[in-house]
Amino acid sequence: MDPAVSTRGRVFGAVRVPSVQIMAYTISVRGLRKRYGGVDAVDGISFDVAAGEFFGILGPNGAGKTTALEIIEGLRRADGGEVSVLGMAPWPRDPRLLPRIGVQLQASSFFERLTAREQLRTFGSLYGVPGRRADAMLESVGLAGKADTRVEELSGGQAQRLSIACALVHDPEVVFLDEPTAALDPQARRNLWDVLRAINTGGRTIVLTTHSMDEAEVLCDRVAIVDAGRVLELGPPATLVRGLDAPTRVSVAAGVLTAAEALSLPGVDEAEEDGVSLTVRTRDPSAVVAALAARGALAGVGIRGATLEDVFLELTGREYRA
Repeated sequence: MDPAVSTRGRVFGAVRVPSVQIMAYTISVRGLRKRYGGVDAVDGISFDVAAGEFFGILGPNGAGKTTALEIIEGLRRADGGEVSVLGMAPWPRDPRLLPRIGVQLQASSFFERLTAREQLRTFGSLYGVPGRRADAMLESVGLAGKADTRVEELSGGQAQRLSIACALVHDPEVVFLDEPTAALDPQARRNLWDVLRAINTGGRTIVLTTHSMDEAEVLCDRVAIVDAGRVLELGPPATLVRGLDAPTRVSVAAGVLTAAEALSLPGVDEAEEDGVSLTVRTRDPSAVVAALAARGALAGVGIRGATLEDVFLELTGREYRA
């Protein structure tokens, strides 16, 4: 049964007749539109997010991700369409909804000269949250050891974790994260992924925008790939990857064999060298690997199937966008 549908029996005389009651998704977006001058920043976006889901919105620069997210959060007014968050419209700003959502923006802004503990307690006080809850949240995002450090002295990863703690301090049901790992080093990114997994495992619904395809593959239950203000594809990352039907890449160390020799192998469709490795594309990787083994040419062999990045590039194009 669809998770958004429940049945409830009704009694007529001695006969119980089942009925179907449609329950709202945690987030429901229908035909969302936003126009700036002659540009349709958001052009009819629609999707649903179930309770407890980790949902990603992916897209190139200027695709409309942040604009759509800010409308759903209630920070911008839509020009058209409908949005429901926890059964309520986010615009105009609804004081009943605000305590139930947490928002982490692209650019974090903190009160100057406050320590991490003071910062979080200040945010919590806006919702009537006791200080002990704020202190516990510092522990949950791994910042207990930085509680007395001023925010301007925190590293980029620590500041991002504090920003997320501020979005969570009042225990919201839905959390919105706009590129939370942008500009972080690999260690900080991985650490923050662990924090986000724990948040989601705790039962919160998370909506994330990101440019990182590996981040989306690791964290998200489903993703919407957006470009030019429209949803191009929507589904679980693994399902989107399987639907691409892309060739497998098999690579070996440079010098093991030439591109011309590789093209003569069974199952090889394309071959290219970059001075470091030779990579072939094939739809029959077992035949290619067997042929390489027969030639003793498995030095540095690597096999890579399609990824969410391949899906993204196939849908949005490969040209650079500033």
